[in-house]
Amino acid sequence: MTLIVASLCTTAWATAGDTAPWSYSAPTGPQNWGELKSEYSLCSSGQTQSPIDIRDAVKTDLEPLNFTYHSGKATVVNNGHTIQVTPENAGGINLASGHYSLVQLHFHTPSEEMIQGRIFPMDAHLVHRNAAGELAVVAVVFEEGAHNPDLEPVLAAMPKNTGGTANLEAINVAQLLPANHNAYSYMGSLTTPPCTEGVRWNVLTTPLEISRAQLEAFQVLYPMNSRPVQPLNGRSVHVGG
Repeated sequence: MTLIVASLCTTAWATAGDTAPWSYSAPTGPQNWGELKSEYSLCSSGQTQSPIDIRDAVKTDLEPLNFTYHSGKATVVNNGHTIQVTPENAGGINLASGHYSLVQLHFHTPSEEMIQGRIFPMDAHLVHRNAAGELAVVAVVFEEGAHNPDLEPVLAAMPKNTGGTANLEAINVAQLLPANHNAYSYMGSLTTPPCTEGVRWNVLTTPLEISRAQLEAFQVLYPMNSRPVQPLNGRSVHVGG
């Protein structure tokens, strides 16, 4: 999960100027992240890691997620691990634990989340942070189907080279969400080094569609940039509705 996070000031969840590059393939792939650098140790020793295979969710009285997004400018960056979109003052999300402002969103293929064992061809992670620096992530999964016009401006702007940037004059992240805002909720971690725990995860239950051509446009740049699912280790997953 790529992120600019509190005091870490990260790109791609890894600190700027990192001396221990990581990737999604051996020898610097997920199976070895915990050994690349002492700060990455949670990637192998953590007990509440993400992503997970969401099964046997406990139904509760959780309300649908309450988003407060609005339209504004954004920067699109190819950071070497994914395509990241950083909007300006885009609003955020209200959770029971308070308000979290949207920091950035980015994409993985295939999806990092699994739902009842199902892997989706792509996901988007919307990363939020509150005033205390705590993180909340909303995940949206995509299934292959119809052309997605709301996603097209982002895909059209994707820089092809690592470090490349592009500007969007207007993006409303609310348009990248399904109409149903029910979500699976659990406590987890960043899905890339340093794999920091204490992240509030909310995986929307309803997939969006993306066309084969749109999916392939992303996969030309990143054929595979997903961490495998991690052990649940006794955690509960809750779902509203």
